[in-house]
Amino acid sequence: MKISVLLPLLAFPAALYAQTAPVKVEVKQAGGRYELLRGGQPYFIKGAGGGQFPERVRAYGGNSLRTWGTQGAGKVLADANKNGLTVMLGLDVARERHGFNYDDPAAVAAQLQKVRAEVIKYKDNPAVLFWGIGNELNLEYKNPKVWDAVEQIARMIHEVDPNHPTSTVLAGLEQREVDYIKAKCPSVDILSINTYAGLAAIPQQVRTMGWTGPYVVAEWGPTGHWESPVTPWKASVEETSSQKAAVYQSRYEASVQKDKTQCLGTYVFLWGQKQERTPTWYGIFTEDGKESEVVDVMQYLWSGKWPANRAPHLASFTLDGKLATDSVQLHPGKKYPVQAAVTDPDKDPLTYRYELLPESTDLKAGGDQESRPAAIAGLLPAGARASTTLTAPAKPGAYRLFVYTYDGKNNVAMANIPFYVKGK
Repeated sequence: MKISVLLPLLAFPAALYAQTAPVKVEVKQAGGRYELLRGGQPYFIKGAGGGQFPERVRAYGGNSLRTWGTQGAGKVLADANKNGLTVMLGLDVARERHGFNYDDPAAVAAQLQKVRAEVIKYKDNPAVLFWGIGNELNLEYKNPKVWDAVEQIARMIHEVDPNHPTSTVLAGLEQREVDYIKAKCPSVDILSINTYAGLAAIPQQVRTMGWTGPYVVAEWGPTGHWESPVTPWKASVEETSSQKAAVYQSRYEASVQKDKTQCLGTYVFLWGQKQERTPTWYGIFTEDGKESEVVDVMQYLWSGKWPANRAPHLASFTLDGKLATDSVQLHPGKKYPVQAAVTDPDKDPLTYRYELLPESTDLKAGGDQESRPAAIAGLLPAGARASTTLTAPAKPGAYRLFVYTYDGKNNVAMANIPFYVKGK
């Protein structure tokens, strides 16, 4: 953690930590512009998806966290209150693709009662900002009755909780869903959108599709695995941490930062780490909490200031002289050169760690939990530096070579190359 930027926390008003009653949150429209008011004060969301490292969110200029359900919500809310943050609190609503039948009135009624209990449990917590009714309910669905259920939940929330707006979260933005929500969900106050490569287009898309109300970008981040180049063996090519930093900054600055009339803010994805296609694709931290260049960008976007010590910058990473986009194919057991071109803005000495993984086969959709492949040892020399060698695995198939470059100040640069070992 960058200790220097934590100092402002010490001066954070003690009264906000001690708050125990709900804080009134409203969506107001004035002069053709939507605004979120919290406790009567304008509140633009500078949010992070996930409950990890809440103290760093606050220290780096953020103000809110997002959850996708109520599991662990007590701890997230407590951490938020401790750090002067708010929470977009997700409510677990079943997806049709997981087998839920929205034609079954008894099942829909039971879900409504379950969600009602969750709302009643957490509605008076001062950290609650607004409710997220389900996540990506439009993903791989067919039955539009799901939006009737969303409206029932939103209406119920307004009956039991007068202090917080309602929202539902879409995977991307499609005309059909916008039309359904406008027609079927009048009790939904805010449209929330998950988007990745398409972030820069969202303000224009919202208007083109006729959504005239307020919106939040509830997830945004790197180019998604479904949007990326793909090798002949169907492995998606991931951006390096430095490429991600560039697109996070450019897409944010080109879009929601400029939308002063309908956008209420965003939640960056992911403020933490997870396995999804790879262990590094969506998390902007490593598994042990090291910070990538994307974290530097978020501090700049939130606070207007770059951190005192910056993360290493990875210019390129090659295997056998080829980049990740070059469809690298190797022969079993043969040695190949590996080269990482990394510099540190602060001239900190760099150390390197390489990891070889088989290509993940536990592939899910919509962010569902995936298992991390087990690392393969013994095919890279110990103490490897920027230049090293890889001995290709003896077993034919798909693999990925990862590099992690550390500056000794809790920062890291990351990249990986998918490659295929040919049969003999």
